[in-house]
Amino acid sequence: MHRPMPPQSNMSVGVQAIGTAQLRTIGLSSTMALPGRRPLDSRRMPKKVSDTFLVVWGVLLLGGCSAYQFGAAALYPRDIRTVHIPVVRNESFRHDLGPQLTDALVKEVERRTPYKVVSNPNADSVLRCSITAQSKVVLTETSSDDPRALDSAITVGATWMARDGRRLMQNSLASSESDSIGFSQSVRFVPEAGQSIDTANQEAIDRLARRIVSQMESRW
Repeated sequence: MHRPMPPQSNMSVGVQAIGTAQLRTIGLSSTMALPGRRPLDSRRMPKKVSDTFLVVWGVLLLGGCSAYQFGAAALYPRDIRTVHIPVVRNESFRHDLGPQLTDALVKEVERRTPYKVVSNPNADSVLRCSITAQSKVVLTETSSDDPRALDSAITVGATWMARDGRRLMQNSLASSESDSIGFSQSVRFVPEAGQSIDTANQEAIDRLARRIVSQMESRW
């Protein structure tokens, strides 16, 4: 006669469940941490990847920029080392403007460019300038018809040529190889405030020298 199995007690069922859970936990732990191998730290992965990327990027940047120059030398033609600046021709009635512009150009080239200004006409390049006009315009007058505010304007033509005949100073308005680049600068002065036309002309000369030297930069 078949005798039915007695039902398991709650205690035996709990023990069996605990044993099964322990086996699963042991199996999971053995899968994640195998003997002799360290678990991967996902938090360290992004930093390692970023460090590697920075190293590679730096190598590529240095290699790609090795052919370029940095600083002021990168702004001007690299095959020129010396510049000869003859005395500026002056076609205006103020004869002191020519030497003033010549001196201002020499100082500006020496200060801003990598070139050396020399007295030898056979230099790598020659910067020629000519003052074509100087004018004075009265803007306002006092009640007694005396000038109160005036503008002094100076116009200059400039060319910069290499020793082999190449034109170094470029301008889209120059129509031919023989055309010079024109510059015009005006400065306002007020006689009532103690300002004179001489100080205004000197300020215009200094501004013209800065603009001419800026035009010597390479056009990319």
